[in-house]
Amino acid sequence: MNDLLDLFHLVKSRVPLITIETRDEKDALLLITNLGTSLRLPVYGWNIIKGFSLLDRYGNINGDNRLEPTEVLYTIYEKYQSGIFVLIDYHRYLQDDRNIRLIKEVALDAERMNHTVFFISAEIELPDEIKHLSAKFELSFPSEEEIKDYLLKLIDKWKQENPSKNVQVDESILSVFVRNLRGLSFPEIKRIMYNALRNNAITKEDIPEIAQAKYYLLNKDNDLYFEHDTSSFADVGGLKSLKDWLEKRKKIFIGEVTNEGIDAPKGVLLLGIQGSGKSLAAKSVAGTWGIPLLRLDFGTLYNKYYGETERKTREALKMADTMAPCVLWVDEIEKGLASDSSDSGTSKRVLGTLLTWMAERKSLVFLVATANDIQNLPPELMRKGRMDEIFFVDLPGLEIRKEIFEIHLKKRNLNPADFDLDKIAEASDGFSGSEIEQAIVSGFYSIIGGYKQLTTEIIINEIKKTRPLSVIMAENIEAMREWAKDRTVQAN
Repeated sequence: MNDLLDLFHLVKSRVPLITIETRDEKDALLLITNLGTSLRLPVYGWNIIKGFSLLDRYGNINGDNRLEPTEVLYTIYEKYQSGIFVLIDYHRYLQDDRNIRLIKEVALDAERMNHTVFFISAEIELPDEIKHLSAKFELSFPSEEEIKDYLLKLIDKWKQENPSKNVQVDESILSVFVRNLRGLSFPEIKRIMYNALRNNAITKEDIPEIAQAKYYLLNKDNDLYFEHDTSSFADVGGLKSLKDWLEKRKKIFIGEVTNEGIDAPKGVLLLGIQGSGKSLAAKSVAGTWGIPLLRLDFGTLYNKYYGETERKTREALKMADTMAPCVLWVDEIEKGLASDSSDSGTSKRVLGTLLTWMAERKSLVFLVATANDIQNLPPELMRKGRMDEIFFVDLPGLEIRKEIFEIHLKKRNLNPADFDLDKIAEASDGFSGSEIEQAIVSGFYSIIGGYKQLTTEIIINEIKKTRPLSVIMAENIEAMREWAKDRTVQAN
């Protein structure tokens, strides 16, 4: 009902051209048909297959007037005194100069002729010559209450269609399903839920599959990556302060506890040395909280055409909002936002887009940004309030190194009790988590073909061969520690 009212006011304001980007054109056509009834105006529709005709009360084109793309514009311009005209998937024909001019003539004469032209497609970009005469209208998505009612009806219908099967529904996680289905239309929800019901049960195990299906439906430009491999914090050594901080906020974020006086957590910035576990920590947040993990790669966003990078950034952030609740992971954020005199200010505009989204978003998107180089981080991003907290991830101490060795040995089906972890941890002073893992991997390679078992001595021998980053870049690491001492919270 709100969509109809909003569209009513938009048309009454005499906007001649209106674009609607949607994956479900039937919903849009029915809405415009109802709009025509409210305005007492005829509604005509066209597509390349069905041609041009009045829409029936269900929003269908039922004529046999097979007009070509240019002919339909001439018909609107020359033969019709008033009406609403809906052109479906017309974006393919907007490269033709004659079509652009015809649309402009219709738009310029719209007030006198009482014309409104709608363009409906999954993606529409009007040419500059007519863009200023247009407005974009976005269809609203079902509310959580509407989704829940719809799910219950779908489940009842499935039971009726499959009376011989015992359908089990875990009522306790139904609200989680509803949150994960926000941002989808009813037909899309139906496709996803029927796929989930194929096993005759709705359980917690279906949630990752639903999140993945939703991602593939929404991600048109592939600017966000769906990370399948999300760990738990059991796979991360150390980071006790960070783990405690996240654990305290988990229930508020995922909705297990509601408190109107507490805002949902927004995100953290993880600064630290390469290989110290920042990326694994980002993955672990999603895995532990049981929500999807999306990775934003600034390298895929940058485009040589002016304004395109900013548009893709906005679309990526909009998709993250739609995927909520989720974790948005921006790895090595300084590389995407570092100012460069050769980029014509693109980095600054992208930073502005990101900061605006961080300040204004209402969706449950938890941002985890990681950075290695503090010198290239924009000061605007570092300011408290942009993030909930800034953590510094230092090299692991002795006890944490023992923990990391134990984790990686278990991952390779080895018994940590067969190794002298105290001795190994002592030998690996100054090693990062990734360098510790690599020492074990190198140990395996050294015994291939020799019919030996991996031992403490072999691992220590590989450690001695390695020059860790803490030695190679000692001055940079010390400078980073000094900078972080009074400005950040220690993650370990």
